[in-house]
Amino acid sequence: MRMRYNASARAPRLQTRVLLCLALCGSIPGAAGAAAITGICPDGSVYIVQTEAQIPCAESKQVAPHEVPPIRPEYLPKPYTWQVWSEAQDPNNPYNLIDAARQVRGAGVPDAAGTAGGSPSVSAGPPGTQTPADAVGPLDLGLGDQELRNLFMIVELTQEKTPVQFARNTADGRGVFRVALAHSSAFEERLAQAWSSRGGLGDSRVVLFTALSKRPAEFHANFTFVQKHLSYQPDGASPRQLGILHGRLGSLQADEAVLGYVVLPEAMDLSREIDVYWNDRRTSARFRAAPATDRAGRATGSTPLY
Repeated sequence: MRMRYNASARAPRLQTRVLLCLALCGSIPGAAGAAAITGICPDGSVYIVQTEAQIPCAESKQVAPHEVPPIRPEYLPKPYTWQVWSEAQDPNNPYNLIDAARQVRGAGVPDAAGTAGGSPSVSAGPPGTQTPADAVGPLDLGLGDQELRNLFMIVELTQEKTPVQFARNTADGRGVFRVALAHSSAFEERLAQAWSSRGGLGDSRVVLFTALSKRPAEFHANFTFVQKHLSYQPDGASPRQLGILHGRLGSLQADEAVLGYVVLPEAMDLSREIDVYWNDRRTSARFRAAPATDRAGRATGSTPLY
């Protein structure tokens, strides 16, 4: 029997296979892009969903991915520890409102041991305003005025090679508040020696920070350091984690400067990139050069900037 080739019967199958291949490979315009919907909600948040039923808000604007404007800082992802700290410091947190209410109720109550015309007792101030007993200050470190000025200069000069700094407008919009961080091997060694008689700091690394405002402003060293899976936020009440060498935290006058230090966990490597958060701002940098290696890949030491 003689077989004949039916081209018309095979063409639809071949065409179907070609179209399926093109769709899977993304060669058909719109085939891959139809898998996701990008848009912006009225509150400024951005969403990426697969179907319109998953859009999280009403009256949203659907846009192409390249049309999405820069995301506002408050919508950027932040470490969990940063969120916990911010909530704990919020004066409207019910946990903090209880203490404030008790202070207000007790402010007008005279001391029971005093006379009827006596003055009420005066509290020592809110927590955190007193210097901890085990704090390490400039005198403990043998730092005079000139040494403190040198530390300020180290932080400033380091920004030229490894910038780790934040800048924002002051509350009145008439000045700039600037915060900078840097590593100093000499200061790190001196601080380790000062803590050697207080239990030591182990192999922890230390970074300096400065803050300067041209106008009156508030400053709190609420830093968060993130490296891979490790997130760390120093406790301002513990001098083993954070200390002030010059100035103060809180309300600053115009041109008032602050100099302090932060002790990082031993697991953090200053030669690798670290994400640093301050308030709603974030930057990434390496605080020191990576250790030099020979041809065999063996470490020959590091080259600190200062």
